[in-house]
Amino acid sequence: MSRAMNFYAMKAIYNFEMARTRRTLMQSIISPVISTSLYFVVFGAAIGSRIPEIEGVPYGAFIVPGLIMLSLLTQSVTNASFGIYFPRFTGTIYEVLSAPVSYMEIVCAYVGAAATKSIILGVIMLGTAALFVPLRIEHPIWMIFFLVLTAVTFSLLGFIIGIWADGFEKLQLVPLLIITPLTFLGGSFYSTSILPPFWRAVTLFNPVVYLISGFRWSFYGLADVSVAVSLGMTLLFLAIFLAVVAWMFKTGYRLKS
Repeated sequence: MSRAMNFYAMKAIYNFEMARTRRTLMQSIISPVISTSLYFVVFGAAIGSRIPEIEGVPYGAFIVPGLIMLSLLTQSVTNASFGIYFPRFTGTIYEVLSAPVSYMEIVCAYVGAAATKSIILGVIMLGTAALFVPLRIEHPIWMIFFLVLTAVTFSLLGFIIGIWADGFEKLQLVPLLIITPLTFLGGSFYSTSILPPFWRAVTLFNPVVYLISGFRWSFYGLADVSVAVSLGMTLLFLAIFLAVVAWMFKTGYRLKS
């Protein structure tokens, strides 16, 4: 007979992770916002004034969804990976595992906290972008949906990395060497429609293309790939990461030793 969800335990873990964010406000929120603001100044104002509109959208406004997605992906992965790695590093994860808390509740708490941080950051960056460039959001419900879905999906990836990593340097390996390059090459600063046919076909193997395309569509109604395909790919990533997390807990991968 299945027991009820232990919401008290989930809330305790969630609140602990959110409190850690408040203690490191400069690193968690302020630093990413400042970095992204510099992108708006350099690309939006300085370079954007020399680039014509892209499909009727000023260049400075066109890059906003890509920049938000860049920060959302990297921060979701980083927040979740550090969140679960530190309990492993200090040994407190064994207290959590021995408590009357299910694996699902542990994942929901850690991933929920990481996704919340990333969503808050994304909203702040959206407000910051509005100070620099004229924004419009044609599909606000879909924008929120893509924002939340992406944050949860890549927080799951970060959770996986936090369990897999056996050192601090590995925590930064995926965000710096994989996520960031794929985001830059995934249409953050340009539309893939301007690429030659061969390279446009190559970019379709970049999973971040689908994330940025769907998110940009929610702003301007512009998409490099079908919105349905973008949504389907994001849900596919979510399903894959959920399956990997389930396998890790089932086998005790790097959790029972």
